[in-house]
Amino acid sequence: MPKRRLDFNLRIIIFLVTLQAVVFTDITLEKAVEFDDYCHSHQPPIAFIKSEVRGLFGSVFCDFGPEFTVLDVDGEEPHTGIVASISNDNPALVSCVDDERLEFQDGDLVVFSEVHGMTELNDGKPRKVKNARPYSFFLEEDTSSFGTYVRGGIVTQVKPPKVLKFKPLKEAMKEPGEFLMSDFSKFDRPPLLHLAFQALDKFRNELKRFPVAGSSDDVQRLIDFAVSINETLGDGKLEEIDKKLLHHFASGSRAVLNPMAAMFGGIVGQEVVKACSGKFHPLYQFFYFDSIESLPVEPLEPGDLKPENTRYDAQISVFGSKLQNKLEQAKIFMVGSGALGCEFLKNLALMGISCSQNGKLTVTDDDVIEKSNLSRQFLFRDWNIGQPKSTVAATAAMAINPKLHVEALQNRASPETENVFNDAFWENLDAVVNALDNVTARMYIDSRCVYFQKPLLESGTLGAKCNTQMVIPHLTENYGASRDPPEKQAPMCTVHSFPHNIDHCLTWARSEFEGLLEKTPTEVNGFLSNPSAYVSAARTAGDAQARDQLERVIECLDGDKCETFQDCITWARLKFEDYFANRVKQLTFTFPEDSMTSSGAPFWSAPKRFPRPLEFSSTDPSQLNFILAASILRAETFGIPIPDWAKTPNKVAAEAVDKVIVPEFQPKQGVKIVTDEKATSISSASVDDAAVIEELIAKLEAISKTLPSGFHMNPIQFEKDVASPIDNLGIDFMFGHLQWSLVLYLFIVCSLQLQL
Repeated sequence: MPKRRLDFNLRIIIFLVTLQAVVFTDITLEKAVEFDDYCHSHQPPIAFIKSEVRGLFGSVFCDFGPEFTVLDVDGEEPHTGIVASISNDNPALVSCVDDERLEFQDGDLVVFSEVHGMTELNDGKPRKVKNARPYSFFLEEDTSSFGTYVRGGIVTQVKPPKVLKFKPLKEAMKEPGEFLMSDFSKFDRPPLLHLAFQALDKFRNELKRFPVAGSSDDVQRLIDFAVSINETLGDGKLEEIDKKLLHHFASGSRAVLNPMAAMFGGIVGQEVVKACSGKFHPLYQFFYFDSIESLPVEPLEPGDLKPENTRYDAQISVFGSKLQNKLEQAKIFMVGSGALGCEFLKNLALMGISCSQNGKLTVTDDDVIEKSNLSRQFLFRDWNIGQPKSTVAATAAMAINPKLHVEALQNRASPETENVFNDAFWENLDAVVNALDNVTARMYIDSRCVYFQKPLLESGTLGAKCNTQMVIPHLTENYGASRDPPEKQAPMCTVHSFPHNIDHCLTWARSEFEGLLEKTPTEVNGFLSNPSAYVSAARTAGDAQARDQLERVIECLDGDKCETFQDCITWARLKFEDYFANRVKQLTFTFPEDSMTSSGAPFWSAPKRFPRPLEFSSTDPSQLNFILAASILRAETFGIPIPDWAKTPNKVAAEAVDKVIVPEFQPKQGVKIVTDEKATSISSASVDDAAVIEELIAKLEAISKTLPSGFHMNPIQFEKDVASPIDNLGIDFMFGHLQWSLVLYLFIVCSLQLQL
């Protein structure tokens, strides 16, 4: 081996020692084997990933070492269910409440907790599920000798780690095992592509170049290499080689196409995350993909594939110059320019779509850039915060390709803007791209595409999940042709008194936030801005809703009025006691643990769960942080200055909270707690609303005379889309754990003792 090459390889190996994962994207098979052998045998092993994109074909190989532990195979939260009954049988039948489908599968391991009666199941021992059904399953265990099930119980999925034994590249090339399928209509494709990439490597090694697009001689050489390699495969030998596929493979092998590079860049990026985190099942071990169905229907002439000395020569060598001209002249409408929109704009610019004077890309988005967008909307920068998304994204795309002919609008695509996006606009389009984040807008754009018979690219993301749908007029189903079933709404009594899943607690926490910090301050301002009109409207309404609004305004301006930050601390501390102690104590006083229904069944039976009150401690950072966040938000609504010591849990803050005198709770007799799931209101008291409203109006008018001139409140809107809790204390009010744990975390874990 020449000394220069030896020194180069040595430098790379020395560099590899410092890494946890390494990715090679343009390397010969010989060098890949050499580096992979080192990574595979190193202690600890270095995750080795090799990827290639050749025209409309791509490959990925992963080797994470002799023994790689996957800590979480699917990355999902463990599934849970609320137990309704367990039989004393072999095998035991476990039935769960029927308001939520179980997500267990045969072979899953589960553990039980909080089971009354059959307490043997509370030992924390994982038990195997079999014959899983939507609301029940069997245990591979005999419970006939266990105690009789009485009530309660939570069953939670256990996700055991999985150990994968990766083969080194040299060994895997000879015995690749099963390939990860990308298209189940192409079962025979991966073995052929496995052979094709080896043939291309041999072609490059011997001829020191890629096959020339459109050259029949080069195609034949690559086919000959493939045939000769195939003869050496023994039991893995392919009985038939698709020469037409190899022709497409050879012809476009020199091209690196932007869509393929973007796709495989995402795949490889995910594999790096898997290698470093142990979360999600990694690719094991070869993955091959092709998209030859993207080729033009008409056969391409060799002359159509000749390079034109432009940035699009790679695409021309695969699709031909005629299709490239069509792309440049395309008239595209893209709706949305956020996370998906940025990716689409980048791809469109790199592909040359709408990059001629005859072409045009219209992008619209009525939103502006926020700090949190910067984590995933990569065309935006810090200095763009507050600017229109569409304008900034279009400008960034033009920096990628100055020939991009793009118009950026700030109009929401909806029935109200059909004067902007009129019939002439729609009829002139070639295709539409959705980059939206809500179903309503998607449905509208889909309906317009159906009406004007325009192709639509529809897609969406959710964490590590995504979906894509290509809608072709008269050929495929449109987006609105199928819909998800409507989400089941939780009864009011369940949300306020008997929550048993995280969605109930989210609904409760969001409602409390909006009521205290947005709706009530808005009501106060409505009264102060025009007292006579506000009072007149309340009298005219004369119902329970008007009464409740008046009561909230009076409480805010009188009993709960804050003038200093210590007042805000007091308000927040008493709210904590009300939410997490007093309400629970009153609930359990009204319905003790041994309560029975009118039919003689235990009241606290599934899905109801007997709660426990939470005892406040200023030494608990999560509880103290809740008090401080709520205090700061309260101070904001009253325009009260916020001291620096209040922004993080500390000794001074704890002392301020401990100064608050909390009255001892005294349970009330005869309190009516709604248990009827059909009830639409949690208040069922029978009162003369008109008479009460008159009393409240008189009290409110008296209070208003004591307020300083010009007094007003500052409503706070809840905004979940923030970069950190420091940027939005609204999150901290709902999130009680040191920055990001919800109030519902306290409500669930501490008050209701649920298993998250």
